[in-house]
Amino acid sequence: MAWNEPGNGNSGDRDPWGNRNDQGPPDLDEAFKKLQNNLSKMFGGGSGSSGGTTSSGKGMGFSLLITAAFVLLIVYFLLGVYTVDEQERGVVLRFGRVQEVVIQPGIHWNPRLIDDVLIYNVTQVRSHPHDSEMLTEDENIVKVKLTVQYVINNVMHYALQVKEPEKSLYQATESAVRHVVGSTEMDEVLTEGRAILGDQIKIRIQDYMNVYQTGISLTQVNIDETAPPDAVREAFDEVIRAREDEVRVRNEADAYANQVIPEARGEAQRYIEEAEGYQQRVVAQARGEAERFRKLYAEYKLAPEVTRERMYIDTMESVMTNSSKVMIDVKGGNNIMYIPLDRIMEQARPGQLDRSTAGSNSISQRPQDNVVGNRRRERQ
Repeated sequence: MAWNEPGNGNSGDRDPWGNRNDQGPPDLDEAFKKLQNNLSKMFGGGSGSSGGTTSSGKGMGFSLLITAAFVLLIVYFLLGVYTVDEQERGVVLRFGRVQEVVIQPGIHWNPRLIDDVLIYNVTQVRSHPHDSEMLTEDENIVKVKLTVQYVINNVMHYALQVKEPEKSLYQATESAVRHVVGSTEMDEVLTEGRAILGDQIKIRIQDYMNVYQTGISLTQVNIDETAPPDAVREAFDEVIRAREDEVRVRNEADAYANQVIPEARGEAQRYIEEAEGYQQRVVAQARGEAERFRKLYAEYKLAPEVTRERMYIDTMESVMTNSSKVMIDVKGGNNIMYIPLDRIMEQARPGQLDRSTAGSNSISQRPQDNVVGNRRRERQ
């Protein structure tokens, strides 16, 4: 049963808006006054009579104001708390002016709405891709794709000196790439000059960043791709393959030359040493013969006849030793050539005596042999 149904005698006690007997709508002013009284009691306000309602309302309003101020103060304090990691640095701005640079990691507090804190990670390596087409020194179009990697080395300059550091980095990269590529021929850009190209671009971009005071420090510039335009890519690929084949053949030729040249030099040195040895041997032999002749001449002056006879005998012995013929000197008769068959058979190989050899070994009389025999008989 509802509290205001007819027949309910205690309906006046159950009325939440007061002891009203009518069935009209509740009075909002009276309900608000009751709520103020209850709040004033909670915060230490008095519950006076109806004549003291104004003073109790003022006390309750003051209590509410203090409570709201305390809550706002707590919220303001919590909003001013921030954390700085070990990899981060913070720039504190007080009314737009630099107050300090927070280096120490941990929990910090600054008054909100008075100070503004800008926090940046100074150890994170950031990447900036870049892609553009440009002219080379020999007036060819080339496409260059690269990646610029950088870190923040000065957080104050990065936050305040330049409005958009990444945009400045993009413009500096564009300028550096066009300057370096524009002063390089296309063959070097496409082949072995890529590494040198990256180093030159890095140095130039870093110079621009230092001049602009962006607080950016470059760590690496990677040349991802250097290629001609798509319309002539196949032709340039053929040129590159031809150059690679040229380098390969040149390396093979250098390897072959490095192998052959030392061998030729060693062979030439061997011939030189053999010639020098032959020269020394011939010279020594000639000197020995000359010395022997001088000694023989000294003996010849002491006994000419004996020496002459000895020289003649030695000469004939050396000549006839290499011959298979035997000469017999018969006193008072002609010289006769005797053929020793046993010695001829020993010296000759079996089966190699031809008819010419047999015909030449026949008995003959030579004029030279007669002259030699006549000279020996005259001396006797």
